[in-house]
Amino acid sequence: MAAPAVTRRINAALHVEATGNGVADGESRRYSAAAYSPVAKRINDVKDSDAWVPVQEGDMPADSSRPLLFRTMKIYTNVLARYISVTVRFVILLRLIAVIAFFIWRIWHRNHDGVWLWVMSMVGDVWFGFSWVLNQLPKLNPTKRVPDITAIRDQYESSIASGEFKLPGIDVFVTTVDPVDEPILYTVNSILSILATDYPVEKHACYLSDDGGTLVHYEAMVEVANFAKLWVPFCRKHSIEPRAPESYFGLKRQPYMGSMQEEFMSDHRRVRREYEEFKVRIDSLFNTIYQRSEAYKRNNTKEDGVKATWMADGTQWPGTWIEQAENHRKGQHAGIVKVILNHPSHKPQLGSPASIENPFDFSNVDMRLPMLVYLSREKRPGYNHQKKAGAMNVMLRISALLSNAPFLINFDCDHYINNSQAFRAAMCFMLDPRDGQNTAFVQFPQRFDDVDPTDRYANHNRVFFDGTMLSLNGLQGPSYLGTGTMFRRAALYGMEPPRWRADTIMVISKAKEFGESTLFINSMLDGVNQERSITPIFLEESVNSELTTLSTCAYEDGTPWGRDVGWVYNIATEDVVTGFRMHKQGWRSIYCSIEPAAFRGTAPINLTERLLQVLRWSGGSLEMFFSHSNAFLAGPRMQPLQRIAYLNMSTYPIVTIFILAYNLFPVMWLISEQFYIQRPFGSYILYLVTIIAMIHVIGMFEVKWASITLLDWCRNEQFYMIGATGVYPTAVLYMVLKLITGKGIHFRLTSKQTEACSNDKFADLYVVRWVPLLIPTIAVLVVNVAAVGVAIGKATTWGLFTEQAQHAMLGMVFNVWILVLLYPFALGIMGQWGKKPAILLILLVMSIGTVAVMYVTFRATYPSDWSEIAATLGKAESVTGSHGRK
Repeated sequence: MAAPAVTRRINAALHVEATGNGVADGESRRYSAAAYSPVAKRINDVKDSDAWVPVQEGDMPADSSRPLLFRTMKIYTNVLARYISVTVRFVILLRLIAVIAFFIWRIWHRNHDGVWLWVMSMVGDVWFGFSWVLNQLPKLNPTKRVPDITAIRDQYESSIASGEFKLPGIDVFVTTVDPVDEPILYTVNSILSILATDYPVEKHACYLSDDGGTLVHYEAMVEVANFAKLWVPFCRKHSIEPRAPESYFGLKRQPYMGSMQEEFMSDHRRVRREYEEFKVRIDSLFNTIYQRSEAYKRNNTKEDGVKATWMADGTQWPGTWIEQAENHRKGQHAGIVKVILNHPSHKPQLGSPASIENPFDFSNVDMRLPMLVYLSREKRPGYNHQKKAGAMNVMLRISALLSNAPFLINFDCDHYINNSQAFRAAMCFMLDPRDGQNTAFVQFPQRFDDVDPTDRYANHNRVFFDGTMLSLNGLQGPSYLGTGTMFRRAALYGMEPPRWRADTIMVISKAKEFGESTLFINSMLDGVNQERSITPIFLEESVNSELTTLSTCAYEDGTPWGRDVGWVYNIATEDVVTGFRMHKQGWRSIYCSIEPAAFRGTAPINLTERLLQVLRWSGGSLEMFFSHSNAFLAGPRMQPLQRIAYLNMSTYPIVTIFILAYNLFPVMWLISEQFYIQRPFGSYILYLVTIIAMIHVIGMFEVKWASITLLDWCRNEQFYMIGATGVYPTAVLYMVLKLITGKGIHFRLTSKQTEACSNDKFADLYVVRWVPLLIPTIAVLVVNVAAVGVAIGKATTWGLFTEQAQHAMLGMVFNVWILVLLYPFALGIMGQWGKKPAILLILLVMSIGTVAVMYVTFRATYPSDWSEIAATLGKAESVTGSHGRK
């Protein structure tokens, strides 16, 4: 059984190198030693855009002895930014007036020749305007909040002499399902970065939820625990960044930020050699387990012929077997909880000096490792296991017994910690004396490695992460995005924020609604205390029994789990809906973007995988609208503009039905010479050009204050059109079918596996995986290519200065614009030919020229209007039919 091929992840955002003496040069200065040294350092020292300046803080805390832990920044406090802000609002108002004038003009000049088409386009334009208003209103107050790492160190880590930090505990959740679709090398790097992060080691614990129940994940964690004994002290000794070894060793330049550069080069070589050997062991786990199991089968075959999968200690694996059998299948196996690394002591344990047996000098390095737990919940036929949300809720309960930290943070298995100060940055918002106790979660932006240099399919999504999220930050807070999020345990338990909560004891008195586990219920009061550290318990027989109970399928029966408690069930976008529930209760959230990026992960660069990912998101958004999580049903504790933002998030796919229709309207221009959506056609085109141009002007201002590039904005526009012509209408169709039949459509897990080879890490970009989802966009592409060809043919036939030719050329402007927006899609379906864009341009010119020649030839042969021919044929058929009846 061959191990899956895994492509090396190279952090594209970093280009730093280790010179001969181990000191970084030139471009690596932003990764200076001070940024990650134990000495306090303000992350907010990074250079901000001219559009952002700190604002005067409002209400100060009653306890003035507690310092503020973050700064608030706005875009309208200096002259330049105020000009930008006023101009943007003026353009928005101007466009709103233009849209209203456009509707009045269209109603006044109603098209009587094709009323049905006119009515359809009017409905579409009204929805366009409504959708645009929903999108713009939440963007009126963009806000940036910058954590102050120095302040939190001074407040919570200054009394180190007592031997214990005051920082609260954090439980870190990582979820995975399949070691092939989600390559296991990604998962082990994620875990290693968590174990090595710069946070008090006794204050955080790591949990891996393996929803596939595979032995390879468990044994990989055992290998991680062994390698971490070298990797974690190495990171601490030399202040390594980032602390995921695959990303660190993949850097073209590696900075040195420690204080022992004379030892760095030798330590670096040895650790890199050890890591390469570690990767070989990880990649060979599939074969190792298979061969071991085959050996046990030959020696221990019983009469029943069961072919079990065996662990290294000679016992049968209780989870999924390689050759699946009863009670050992992916959807049918017992629950598993295994503590791989026990909780460390509170006192530092220094390593040993260098020796012949051990070449590493760790005599001044703390060797302790955080707690590491592997778990796989019980799976039984007939139960809806609720995918990721169900796994997260099981981890929430299991962690309550083993560590019970008041805060937790969740990652997808392909994300790793890129900035070891990230946990402290999030804590700045949770512990701030102003309103920290009412903050449910802190959301970090998602940054990605191994995206192609031009970001063909807008994987970086900077317009959303650096624009929309900062806008929501000025309201009640950003939505929950599924990964890279720190939570307050109390909020996940469904409790109200302190500002609305009468009594915590009264809330806990209802804890029996959360299941029958006495230990879990007793842990809830401790778990909501933000001043509390991690308190490990001994794994006695009674505790093991409770852990088993908490991971069973039936535990949640008859309880509020999945509705009012934990992550929300029965929806594809459980993340957004879970955050919505917290905002509805009155909690707030914070968006935190720091440099270097807090976390990084992988994104699908294959066209089909990217579209399937977006299909799941858009389908889940519509499910949210048609559920009890509808923004209209939120209570009075949700701010009005926050409600509008959620309404926009849950309805945005609907508008694309009209976009798809507009993109296919040129079909009628091919059939008829005088078929218009609106008359006079020239004025109609002028109105459209003006309104669309205003959208782009507003977008340019957003590019300015969000500090995104023009390429990011262009890619966002292009991929929106790609989604609007295929993915979003499919999501609407899916929702209609669900409302009619009551049955949903299964959304497939986005594969992180890649077909890239060693000499082309972007090979997956040029792989074509044909699915029906591609057909609507291909149809739009063909129709608009044909429309451009016909327009050129009309201009050639009638003369460029005739009214018909001018109208055709005006319509062609929009056809060309659609082709420009669909350009990345066209490259994607060309496969390997997409490496040479010139081929696409040649094909487009040839196709357009062919259609134009065919049109001119056809007109020369049949000079009558096509619509007249159709009418003549219809009249002839009518006459024939009447003769037949006689």
